Amino acid sequence: MIKAIDLTKRYGKHTAVNKINFEIAKGEIIGFLGPNGAGKSTTMNMITGYFAPTDGQILVDGENILSDPEKTRGKIGYLPEHPPLYLDMKVDEYLKFAGRLKKMSSEAIAGDLNRICELVKITDVRGRLIKNLSKGYRQRVGLAQALLGNPQLLILDEPTVGLDPKQIIEIRNLIKDLSEDHTIILSSHILPEISAVCDRVLIINKGSIVASDTPENLAQNLAGMHKLHLQIKGSEESIRAALESLDFQNNISMTGSSEDGVMSVVVEAGKETDIREDVFYALAQHKCPILQMRPLDMSLEEIFLNLTTVETGGNE
Repeated sequence: MIKAIDLTKRYGKHTAVNKINFEIAKGEIIGFLGPNGAGKSTTMNMITGYFAPTDGQILVDGENILSDPEKTRGKIGYLPEHPPLYLDMKVDEYLKFAGRLKKMSSEAIAGDLNRICELVKITDVRGRLIKNLSKGYRQRVGLAQALLGNPQLLILDEPTVGLDPKQIIEIRNLIKDLSEDHTIILSSHILPEISAVCDRVLIINKGSIVASDTPENLAQNLAGMHKLHLQIKGSEESIRAALESLDFQNNISMTGSSEDGVMSVVVEAGKETDIREDVFYALAQHKCPILQMRPLDMSLEEIFLNLTTVETGGNE
């Protein structure tokens, strides 16, 4: 659906995005992450056609976005972090206005409105002024605007910012439903939201893509075998004595488990150390059977911090 080829954006001598390459398949929900100044917003603006790349190209459904910008933009729906709502308009008035800006015919707008309002659950507020709506409903109106014209690609920038937990769950479920008919790029600083919704994450840092994979695979690949979670049968004193006998510097935390005589243990060494065999033999010598051993998965927050250097300022 989308392909970026050596995509580059420079502002004078500063390179905001440096020869990045990625592909997004039809129907995928992609989480797009990056610290401030990493090039995330610049990349999203190039995908929407708002910025022209300095070098490289973006293909949307096989077509270069710069070859026929108007046609290509018709395939894209965009919900910015702060939806461009006209607060003194009624919901229906605003959506019809947005449809005309997209050069949709009156018949096409009328045909779309009922379906979209039902989809985003704003049918009951269509006659109300936008300024009288809650934050959650305003966000839904912004999403309805993005869906006008049935675009193949939806770009959602912080779609749940400022919403309460119930509204967040509703928007999350709606995004999942929309993926049946749309490819979705979701940008958010709420990393658990990305984990809950997205099939795959792209992480950009200092203008380059530093990761592209599922959150699960990233966690597994980055966690390695230096940090293990174990279920061990034995007393706390015996288990601790066994693990503290190991040569490598380690961090050990232990708690009881639901099973009598079994301790839940997390043991950690340096990042380049595979500690599985050492842990196995040390516990065997102390007659402490290992009932379960697995690498400790990293959270998306830990992955993000591991792969990026948070910076302030700069062009994003």
